[in-house]
Amino acid sequence: MVTERRPIRLTKMHGLGNNYLFLDGLAEPVPPDDDLPALARAVSDRNFGIGSDGLILVLPPRDPGARFRMRIFNADGSEGEMCGNGIRCLARLVYDRGYTRETEFVVETGAGPIRPRLHLDGHRVTGVTVDMGVPRLERGMIPMAGPAGEQAVEVPLEVEAGGERSVFTVTALSMGNPHCVVFVDDLEAVDLERLGPAFEHHPAFPQRVNTHFTRVLNPERVRVRVWERGSGPTLACGTGACAVAVAGALTGRTGRRVTVELPGGSLEVEWAGDGHVYMTGPAAYIGDVVYDPH
Repeated sequence: MVTERRPIRLTKMHGLGNNYLFLDGLAEPVPPDDDLPALARAVSDRNFGIGSDGLILVLPPRDPGARFRMRIFNADGSEGEMCGNGIRCLARLVYDRGYTRETEFVVETGAGPIRPRLHLDGHRVTGVTVDMGVPRLERGMIPMAGPAGEQAVEVPLEVEAGGERSVFTVTALSMGNPHCVVFVDDLEAVDLERLGPAFEHHPAFPQRVNTHFTRVLNPERVRVRVWERGSGPTLACGTGACAVAVAGALTGRTGRRVTVELPGGSLEVEWAGDGHVYMTGPAAYIGDVVYDPH
């Protein structure tokens, strides 16, 4: 239950249809921490709320090396570490509101410092490239059950869904949050509504997991269907696109630079020679709204 009863100003934005409600904590009071999970559930509800994949807070940094801080709450109220589409939108929002004139800056996140870089046409933001950092490949860092120092590349995973048990070959890693990539030949045959929850809550992933069913079109292009932890099927997942690109390179299916086609559009991802993953994509406004919990 949301105990904060005042109207709350929010801005709805999306990256390739992966949409979030932004609470600008640089200009507006932020509800107490205990209220934030319930607030995220309430505003994200597509029937009784505004409707979104989650709630993102724009906050002053605590880290002196950062310019801003981001907190993300999924539609189910759980707090996530990072969101690739969300951080692109946040970068555009703070620039458009005049909080910075820098085109590259550091954002403090639950996954550590993340550096977005704005692409401009004059003063209009046309896209954002994000340095997503170095992928974490060891099981203990994902986290995933098994020997902590071992990588989970092309490993078997038995999944029970709808009373049926199947063994999938998966590659798991962290992009600051946990991801499981499953390469398939027929993407449309994947029963996402049945398999997504089974992967998300699989006991091998103690913090749950985002799952990406992926078809390789060629070494430079892949197509993905997404099940996001705490939100379900979404039109895009930025950290997931990065995880897919890394998994493709690790397994030799793709090169280190790929176009990731998602239901909402495409992201360009490069696992560069410096070990960092760079993601480029759009950030767009939907509109401003005042949420009144009365």
